[in-house]
Amino acid sequence: MIESKTFNRAATVILTLLVVLTLLPILLIVVASFTAETALIRNGYSFFPEEFSLDAYYYIVKQGAVITRAYGVSFFVTIAGTAASVLITTMLAYPMSRKSFKYRNALAFFVFFTMLFNGGIVPSYIMWTRFFHIKNTIWALLIPNYLVTAFNVILVKNFYANNVPDALVEAAQIDGAGELTIFYKIMIPLARPVVATVGLFTGLCYWNDWTNGLYYVDNEKLYSIQLLLIKIMNNIQGLKANSNAAMLGTGAVDLPSTSVRMAMALIGILPILAVYPFIQKHLIRGIVVGAVKG
Repeated sequence: MIESKTFNRAATVILTLLVVLTLLPILLIVVASFTAETALIRNGYSFFPEEFSLDAYYYIVKQGAVITRAYGVSFFVTIAGTAASVLITTMLAYPMSRKSFKYRNALAFFVFFTMLFNGGIVPSYIMWTRFFHIKNTIWALLIPNYLVTAFNVILVKNFYANNVPDALVEAAQIDGAGELTIFYKIMIPLARPVVATVGLFTGLCYWNDWTNGLYYVDNEKLYSIQLLLIKIMNNIQGLKANSNAAMLGTGAVDLPSTSVRMAMALIGILPILAVYPFIQKHLIRGIVVGAVKG
């Protein structure tokens, strides 16, 4: 009993320290976003800023309409993409988990093969733009890279195999249930932990994605919040470089490029921080159970 209490106390202290270390970078982002650009350039990042400033947020407010639209795009892509991904992933994993399915091994091989090999960026770009014509459409932000991933499919497949007894499925079949009924009435309700896990992984990928927009989107109305961050930073750097060159050393233009980056990063992670506590209880169980080989 004493050894157990000692272990719990030591584990609590260690985990608390790890949590603090994890939160320090976020705290540094928050502090840097409220620090004057000149202080950041002169002193670098610090938890105790020398000069407080709201210039970064003033700049963001001036871009309010653009940022609001980018937020709308990110929310739509994240919600729609996550919902579609979870549906397709869980449906693909279902036959792979059924021992009675004749081609389950062949299907598992094709899924696993995609984890090892892919065509690369150039062939993918040619395929999506020339054959599927998704460039400058909302589909360019939804379909490539994240809609279905082999890791998530295998995670769900293992969860099905380890947590849904064959006898339960057989009993449903005896009662006259078809495959769709078994999937929606038995598999999905029992797989809530792994569904929440896959949903979180996919949602994070969609929310943080900027590569799809960079490759396939030129229309400013389709910019996500992450892609907009990159564009704003590039614009600021371009303005500073051009202005400094034109002024020939008479003084640098005081644009808050570093603090804006931190402010935009903070704005970008807030929705994830808000959603995570609600699905945390399902996350660990979904990963641990779904990662066990079935």
